Amino acid sequence: MGIGKTGQILLADIGGTNARFALGQGDQIGAIDYVKVADFPTVREAIADVLARRTGGEAPPRAVLAVAGPVTNNRCVMTNSPWVIDGYELQPALGFDSVHVLNDFEVVAWSLPALQPADLIPLGGQDGLSGEPLLVVGPGTGFGVSCLVERHGARLAVVTEAGHATLPAENEREERVIAALRQRLGHVSIERGALSGSGLQSLYEALAEVDGAQVPHRDAAAITKAALDGSCAHSRATLEMFCAILGSVAGNLAVTFGARGGVYIAGGIVPRFPEFLAASAFRARFEAKGRFQDYLRNIPTRLVTKPDASFLGLKTFADHNPD
Repeated sequence: MGIGKTGQILLADIGGTNARFALGQGDQIGAIDYVKVADFPTVREAIADVLARRTGGEAPPRAVLAVAGPVTNNRCVMTNSPWVIDGYELQPALGFDSVHVLNDFEVVAWSLPALQPADLIPLGGQDGLSGEPLLVVGPGTGFGVSCLVERHGARLAVVTEAGHATLPAENEREERVIAALRQRLGHVSIERGALSGSGLQSLYEALAEVDGAQVPHRDAAAITKAALDGSCAHSRATLEMFCAILGSVAGNLAVTFGARGGVYIAGGIVPRFPEFLAASAFRARFEAKGRFQDYLRNIPTRLVTKPDASFLGLKTFADHNPD
C-alpha cells in the first residue's frame, strides 16, 4: 500500500464534552483548537467554525476524525452528546474530497509505531518482535482495546468491544469481590467491574463489602488520590487490585491477539500513577499464564504518556491510507 504525506488534512479528536481540531501538512501537525461540543448544535457547524478561523473557510482535501463511540459505515451516533458524525454527509457539505471517521481507540492503535521513547514508560519485558501485532488497552471512561496488525506492508487496526467481556478472577479474594459485584450488576464485565472510572468505584465498594469495612463514598479520582497519598488503606488496596486485574486482562488479550510486538497501556486513569503501577503486581500478573509464561515474559509492556497521541494516530492513519 502506498503512503501519502502530501496535502493539507483536517484532524479531529471528538469526545462527548470537548472536541479538538488541528491541520496537518506533510510531517507537521499544527496548533490544536479546543471546542466545547455544547457550543455547536452539529459537528458540521463546529468544523465550519474551525475552518473559518484557520483557512478562511476553505476545506482541505481530506479529514480524519476520531470519535468516542462505535463507528459503523463511516458514521457514529455519539452517546454522550447530540452530535452525529457521518463522513459521507460531511464530505459534500463542507467540500472535502474524503472524510474518514474512526473509533478513538482505533486511532490510539495507529499511533503506536510512531511513539518515541520519551512518550513511554517501560513496565517490563523484552524489546518485542518487529512486525508483530501491537496491542493497546486503556481504562478511562470505559475500557478501550485495539490491536494494530501489519502484514505485507498493509496495516489494520482491529477494533474490539473487549471491555464488555467477563471480568476474570485469579484468586479467591477476587472471586469473592466479583460475586459481590454480580449481586449488583448481573453480568460483571471488565469495564463495569474494575477497569474504568466507574469500574474502580464499583471495585472499591465491593471490596468494602467483602471485608465488612465502612468506607466513605468516593469516586474514581478520590479513590486514586486517597490511595496515593496514603490517607486510606482501603483505597490503596482497591488500586492494588485494579493494577493486578489490569495485568491479568492485558496478558489475556496479549495471548489472544498474539501481540508479540508489545502491549501498551493508555487511557485517562493509569498515567496518573506510573510509579504505583510499576511497583504493583501488574507485570507479574501479566506474565502469570502457566505454560505460556515465557511467551509473555518476552512481550514488552509500556505506559503511553504522550498527551496528544490521538493526533499522531490520526496522521499515521492518513499517511498509510491515501485517497
